[in-house]
Amino acid sequence: MIFKGSATALITPFTENGVDLNAYEKLLNFQISNGTDALVVLGTTGEPATMTAKEKEEVMRLAVKTAKGKIPVIIGTGANSTATAVENSVMAEKIGADAVLVVTPYYNKATQDGLIAHYSEIAKHISLDIIAYNVPGRTGVNLLPKTFARLAEIKNVAAIKEASGNMEQIEEVIRLTEGKADVYSGDDSLTVPTLAMGGLGVISVASNVIPKYVSDMCKAFFDGDIKTSAKMQRDMLPFVKALFMEVNPIPVKKMAETLGICQKYIRLPLTEMTAENTKVLINAYNELIKG
Repeated sequence: MIFKGSATALITPFTENGVDLNAYEKLLNFQISNGTDALVVLGTTGEPATMTAKEKEEVMRLAVKTAKGKIPVIIGTGANSTATAVENSVMAEKIGADAVLVVTPYYNKATQDGLIAHYSEIAKHISLDIIAYNVPGRTGVNLLPKTFARLAEIKNVAAIKEASGNMEQIEEVIRLTEGKADVYSGDDSLTVPTLAMGGLGVISVASNVIPKYVSDMCKAFFDGDIKTSAKMQRDMLPFVKALFMEVNPIPVKKMAETLGICQKYIRLPLTEMTAENTKVLINAYNELIKG
């Protein structure tokens, strides 16, 4: 078990000239002090595709330095080149990560056998636990339950972040891998349903700005207060829908900017959230916080 409960898929604060390391450190501490159970660095929400190798290393080192020994640090190391994913994963281990998050190879659209070979090769080169990341809406390839069941036989393939949005698929993954690998929700709207099926937590976008809420929702579930947890899930739905009105992480960075967590910078090809959608987002946040 890498973590149980709520992990945050962290944004990366930028300045006009680079990574805003001061803001990033404050974000890390904000998460730790508000009950987040693990940190995911350089996942999709962190915009790693637009960052230089130097910037990525700075972020990784700062996250490990700030959070090591407090909560697990999981570093996104996936790539559409297996060799690059191996190189990234080896670096993450050397820096001191607790686990790596490895997305399926995007654009190449590997076969299921190709996915087996990809993750197997990475697993050979590191001793860290691997969380496979299935997000077919972004990558163009779906890591099928029976394929992940095969991967779960590999010692350090420990979990999957399931962001297919398909509850039946998530249920099947849990059924096939129970006792062999953990399953985390990759969709904020499906956290409690995934926990109810036997999932162990969520890797959340929303918890960048509402970390205590997401943490408390998970804790309520695991404490046996299913009614409260389910109501919290329902109550946050309008905010979650607003967070994905435009491509992630555009809305969550706009919300973080509004709350003073980061500056306005988001990197092309992503663009500023429209004024109309920003109003909807802020209103949904305010309604959720007012309770």
